[in-house]
Amino acid sequence: MTKPEKRNKYCFGLGTIGRDMFYSMESMYLLFFLTEIRNLDDQMLALVGGVLTALRILDAFNDPITGVIIDNTHTRWGKFKPWMLIGALVSSGCMLLMFADLPLKGGAYVAVFAVSYILWDIFYGVNDIAYWTQLPALSLDPRQRESMGAFARICANVGLYAVVVGILPVTGALTDAFGGNGQKAWFVMAAAVCVLMVGFQLITIFGVKEAAAFREEENTSLRDMVKVLFGNDQLMWTTLSMALFMIGYCTTTSFGTYYFKYAYGDEGMYSAFAGVLGVSQLAALAVFPRLSARLDRRKLYSAATLLVVAGYMVFFFAPMNMIPIAAAGVLLFVGQAFIQTLMLMFLADTVEYGQWKLGKRNDSITFSIQPLINKLGAAIATGVVTLTLIVSGINRAESAADVTAQGLLIMKTAMMVLPLLAIVLGYFVYLRKYKIDEKMYREIVTNLKERGDIK
Repeated sequence: MTKPEKRNKYCFGLGTIGRDMFYSMESMYLLFFLTEIRNLDDQMLALVGGVLTALRILDAFNDPITGVIIDNTHTRWGKFKPWMLIGALVSSGCMLLMFADLPLKGGAYVAVFAVSYILWDIFYGVNDIAYWTQLPALSLDPRQRESMGAFARICANVGLYAVVVGILPVTGALTDAFGGNGQKAWFVMAAAVCVLMVGFQLITIFGVKEAAAFREEENTSLRDMVKVLFGNDQLMWTTLSMALFMIGYCTTTSFGTYYFKYAYGDEGMYSAFAGVLGVSQLAALAVFPRLSARLDRRKLYSAATLLVVAGYMVFFFAPMNMIPIAAAGVLLFVGQAFIQTLMLMFLADTVEYGQWKLGKRNDSITFSIQPLINKLGAAIATGVVTLTLIVSGINRAESAADVTAQGLLIMKTAMMVLPLLAIVLGYFVYLRKYKIDEKMYREIVTNLKERGDIK
């Protein structure tokens, strides 16, 4: 890589450390905060959980419209960076409201919470689409994209596991420091994460310079948006495959703290378990570029899926002992790290495929699929977790001793069996329908250059 390419790689990747801390706190711990810190009863939990699920699904379909707006943006700073900053600032303000100690109860609390949440979801989506849409513009070389994408995923996992490993010990220490006020402790944690979200985004905003130049195009209308999405068959199959994977992944990770508190019986071990997973994922992402240079993407995806299947099988049948549980987690999350990185590459390649097939480059609309999928995955996960907590009796339990064998089986089934089925189905969709291999991609880029679409 040249010096500007290395600068892009590192400044782009570092930008997502704070983003993934920010997203992880909301997607993995907001429900835990509501049940364990605000102590919502079954009725309120059902109401709030239903609101979260419905709003996530509704807002997910707003993301392609956000993609249109970004694609049609023309400023001296480009079309991505202004929206990255706006999205980071507004969603951070909304995050603070969601974790604030609001003096409200019942319907009033649900109403304020719902407004804060939907605005958070919209503007985080704005930031997310603008951020990831930059990737195809940084390089047209598949290997460079893989290197940049893998480093960005490493940084994303650093952010993710900084929260997963640290949130319970940090909020626990803050709770003690605030005289047992857990609500205040979680708010301070949320505020710190918001500061890091904005700070790391500024690294990308000021440090990245787009390398690829493309032909100027007319603005995209909402009617054009439909053509971009549904006319790009490879984007549609990628979307379905990614959605099935994210439904499974989000559902499993959303149960993490509940599993260690109510099944394993030691909530404190969750941080140690997450630490093992974090190191495993970072190691997997570090070797990803070398593996991708030796194996084609289809073989790498197949190997990763086998690791995920093995991990779920060991996890489901493991006794409550950290050695087999940790082994299962390593298998599962190493495979998951490979799959998420591959899917980022699949999605990036559909940008050029869509430009080649439809005659117009709509990178932001194409990448709007990613937050749409993430929101759908998180929405379904929230619904599954909420229903499971109520049906299994876990929401009424104080400790693992209060959970019945039937309740534990219900949680393990929802956490492991259903997600595994979704992930395997997503793999078979990719295997049967996705056709952009390395050879085809090179031919597409060559043709786009010959047509003058890429300068």
